[in-house]
Amino acid sequence: MAEREDGAELRLKYSRAVNLSEVESKRDPENEPYRSKYAARELLKEMKAGQRAPADEERGADGLWLQRLGVLELQLGLNHAETEELSAGEEHLAKCVRLLEAFKLCPETVSVFIQAENQLGILWAGLEEMEKAKTYLEDAEALYNQYTKEIGTPPWDTHEHFLAEEDRLSEQERQKRFEKVYTHTLYYLAQVYKHLDMIEKAAWYCHTTLQRQLQFTHYNPVEWAINAATLSQYYITEKRYMEGRLCLAASNVIFNQAGAVSSESAAEESEEERDRRDQLQQKKAEIARCWIKYCLNLLQDSRKLLENDIGDLDWDRQEELKSQLKKEEEEKEQGRKSAVLFGSSDTFDLIQSVEEKVSCTYAADFTRARAVFLVGQGYVQDAKEFFQLDDHVTDHIEVVQDHSSLFKALAFFEENLERRCKMHKRRVDMLSAVYTELNPQYYLLVCRQLQFEMGDTFYEMMELKVSIANQLDELDSHNVKKINLLAQAAIAHYTLFLDSLRDSERKFPATLESDVLRPALVAKFRVGWLHGKVITSDPQQQLDNLQLSLDCYSFVADYCAGHPEAATAMEPELELCVEMAALLPTRMAAMRTKMAAFNE
Repeated sequence: MAEREDGAELRLKYSRAVNLSEVESKRDPENEPYRSKYAARELLKEMKAGQRAPADEERGADGLWLQRLGVLELQLGLNHAETEELSAGEEHLAKCVRLLEAFKLCPETVSVFIQAENQLGILWAGLEEMEKAKTYLEDAEALYNQYTKEIGTPPWDTHEHFLAEEDRLSEQERQKRFEKVYTHTLYYLAQVYKHLDMIEKAAWYCHTTLQRQLQFTHYNPVEWAINAATLSQYYITEKRYMEGRLCLAASNVIFNQAGAVSSESAAEESEEERDRRDQLQQKKAEIARCWIKYCLNLLQDSRKLLENDIGDLDWDRQEELKSQLKKEEEEKEQGRKSAVLFGSSDTFDLIQSVEEKVSCTYAADFTRARAVFLVGQGYVQDAKEFFQLDDHVTDHIEVVQDHSSLFKALAFFEENLERRCKMHKRRVDMLSAVYTELNPQYYLLVCRQLQFEMGDTFYEMMELKVSIANQLDELDSHNVKKINLLAQAAIAHYTLFLDSLRDSERKFPATLESDVLRPALVAKFRVGWLHGKVITSDPQQQLDNLQLSLDCYSFVADYCAGHPEAATAMEPELELCVEMAALLPTRMAAMRTKMAAFNE
């Protein structure tokens, strides 16, 4: 039987509406950004107005009529949402769901129904109504699972309702598009679960989304790589380094599919090419920063497993960890097979070759720690290529601080105290190089961080020099000078940090803000301790140093007595402060008596 004329007209109008919405709209002028969308809307409204309920003798076609109406409501809902008319968008999408409720398990409409629920989920999430968004998206997920289990036939694509029969899609293409719709469901669910602080669930959905995007080749390489690198940071915080490394290795491999960063000279590049090059360089640097965090966290977590109560390497724990790691390594590699892996036959080997460049197990000794450190240091150089001090001050300094932290983490594993001291010297050099370039007026918080960190580094170097000196038969003038210089440098940087907290009248705050509470009190405590470590043969100088120590210890003890939250924050150091504040006056009185007797 020949098709009715209005069918051809409907198909033409629908095709024009889709073209206006998806193609022409990208070329709309800035002063009329929704011109094509509005034109598409008018066509969709005309089509909807022309959809008449079938006559009694055509009741068999009732389902087809409602299904087409559902598609038009979906398209109108999308159109309104895309032009920021959310309440109208919600109205059309909800109507689509109501119209198709009875047909939601039909091959012709299941995909349309899931898309409507996806869009309602996005819409409510955009309005911060996360529970509503979750309900729609979980319904869409459940429908996909039910349809796949009970029906299984590759369902129609949305646009097929307005295509001639000979133009309809193959079953393979239908299935591919249906899987893409479901991947979107999982992607949006990951975002909603993240907003609801259901972090573990969010990570699983994100991981599954990434895997499906690779499986069905629906992804933008740069976007995919950034999402995988971001997911790695969740796994790292959960100490799941195998999964974190997998995400980062896959991120590298997929990012390379975007093509090489242009090496043309700036003069030969068009503005568009230059923007693309800058964007690729930035994304590459962001992935490098995620790798740095991986290496840094792996070393820091390794240290936590190996250190004793005073922060030194515990030999017994080291031996235990070595034997434990040997046993776990085989089990972990077997466990990989049951984990959600990334890639296809094309990318799996490439991903694995990147993974093999760095361990995902804890470092039990210097050799293993150094191997992780070198990988991290390589990515520091990659990150600094883009995040340069001139254009990206804060990012550049954060990368330098991470580099410093990598050296600090590696130093813990170094048994030779002189070599360990040199590692801390490298930290001081790199931190002071950026610090001297900053104006504290504009970068106060960053300057504070660097002042405190340099104070800490000089403090650690001084402690190491004291340990080295204690191994000598006799303390020579060279070592005395070195210890004193390091102590004074630490005091100077801690004092700069403390002075930065003073107000315009140079008064120290009566109550410290929570973000600087512990750092400020630790700095005071350390300054007190350092003054007591300065070596001098001058009794008056000794007495002056002890007075400075007493002032610092008393300040911390008194502040904590008046601020319970400070006492909690300073629990490890407070006991010593109170003890020293009580002992030092007696010791100083004895020194004064001795000095007086000597001068008589």
